[in-house]
Amino acid sequence: MAEAGIDYSAVFQALPGMVALLTPEMAYADVNQEFLRISGRTRELMVGRYVFDVFPDNPGDPAASGARNLRASLQRVLATGERDSMALQRYDVESLERPGEWEERYWSTVNAPVLGPDGQVVLLVHRVEEVTELIKARGTRGSRTQVLEAELYARARELQEGNERLRAAHAREREVALALQDAMLPALGPIGHHRAAVRYQPAVGSLNVCGDWYDLVDLPGDRIGVAVGDVVGHGLQAAGVMGLLRSALSAASRVAEGPAQALEVLGLYARSVEGAENTTAVETCVDWDTHTITYSSAGHPPPALLHVDGTVEFLDQATDPPLGARPEHIARPQATTTFTEGDTLVLYTDGLIERRHEDIDTGLGRLADSLVHHLGTAPEALADALLLDLLPTVGTTDDTALVIVQL
Repeated sequence: MAEAGIDYSAVFQALPGMVALLTPEMAYADVNQEFLRISGRTRELMVGRYVFDVFPDNPGDPAASGARNLRASLQRVLATGERDSMALQRYDVESLERPGEWEERYWSTVNAPVLGPDGQVVLLVHRVEEVTELIKARGTRGSRTQVLEAELYARARELQEGNERLRAAHAREREVALALQDAMLPALGPIGHHRAAVRYQPAVGSLNVCGDWYDLVDLPGDRIGVAVGDVVGHGLQAAGVMGLLRSALSAASRVAEGPAQALEVLGLYARSVEGAENTTAVETCVDWDTHTITYSSAGHPPPALLHVDGTVEFLDQATDPPLGARPEHIARPQATTTFTEGDTLVLYTDGLIERRHEDIDTGLGRLADSLVHHLGTAPEALADALLLDLLPTVGTTDDTALVIVQL
């Protein structure tokens, strides 16, 4: 048994209890003997078939929700790449010996992903424990241990219902936060004759969104200011703080003598804004008259400058701690580099490059490789290509802001 060039046979056979392997399309790839024995099905009736064709909900029970709940759990695993434990489910099974007759059955289920070399979910491990006898023992005069076990499973059901309500509330808050974020992030307006692209990509199924921002402003002469930032926190509060800081930096960059002074002003302002502590930001000033980029960073990942000769320069010579990290005010550093016509400036937030349990240099290396691979690509197409190359297909736990300017 292989999928995506990986042999899962030994792992599958070692798993105890009722275990099935499902494809991302939710069809049975394989099932073990215990699954066949307890479900009353044969391998021929299951392997290769859609899960919910093999085990549909009881059509005679309008309240049946087993199939719906299982589908939602499997979809969460596919979307996040993370394990999902289901509490007790009633999921009736049709008798093969007596078609049309449904047996009342109760199950406790855990679904987990198997990831391929590219990080995509290639299989789902579907582990099931039947608890029908325990549930039916509830309220009977069975052994005290049996009754207590039945009570525990009943409480687990109540907990799951509570979790479902929390998920619904989570989804509503996330929707409101994203709408607020979208309203406060500026639409890309004209920046003279120069071409640019912006993107905001929220995390999948997570409230860890709405702290990232970007901004582009026209400055006197043939200059523009480009900035990105990342508020610590998530949801509605982060969206509100993001709006305040973005507006403040946008205003400061128009009157400050340079990026460093703009970030100094922002840092002083951030001290009066609850939730703004440890925000990271980077401000750049692109000057086409002198062909220079002046920049300053407050603890933010370095902008990348893709040169027309295929080399990538990270602007990391003026890095300082995040906003509010120092108890006293100290002037921030500033640096300047040169560019040639046709170079590309890329500013981004950490969601584009950072991964758990991975050194940031690895993510910067991926970014550089992707930029070189797409050398000569226009900003709009390059923005799409970078998101496709660098963001994981599942389990994105942080949002991403991206700005690309053709120099």
